Amino acid sequence: MALYVRPLRPDEQAQLEALQRTEGGSELGKRASIVLLSARRQGVHEISAIVGLHPINVRKWIHRFNQMGIDGLYPRRSPGRPRVFDDSQRQEIIRLARTSPNALGRDFSTWSLQRLRQELIARGVVAEISAEAIRQELRKGGLVFEERQWVPEQRHAD
Repeated sequence: MALYVRPLRPDEQAQLEALQRTEGGSELGKRASIVLLSARRQGVHEISAIVGLHPINVRKWIHRFNQMGIDGLYPRRSPGRPRVFDDSQRQEIIRLARTSPNALGRDFSTWSLQRLRQELIARGVVAEISAEAIRQELRKGGLVFEERQWVPEQRHAD
């Protein structure tokens, strides 16, 4: 069964033509072209060849236009993965890594990632965290492991 956009209203037709003209070869311009070509009863595969997009993407934009109108052609910000830690947790991870374990009454002098993990969970800073997540947070915080301790990266850059 062939897929086409719904009949265009005159104002939509004018907006799409303006987008096609002003946006040219941009993604938005291609999307406007898809809708206009589909409104002229061009098939998905023909449109795909003209605009240089896979037929799956052509179908996606036709469906988005049919559901949302011209607003559906604009990019939507993908929410992405939610943040795992908030800023106070990040600061506490870095603060703890920069604190001597001996100063906290521990019987070791250097934090390993596993020891940091256990300490962060025991202190209730986080409910769960992996050693790799700690390493990444420390790197984002500008720390590197040098001479058996976590230090600011700029000192390491010599």
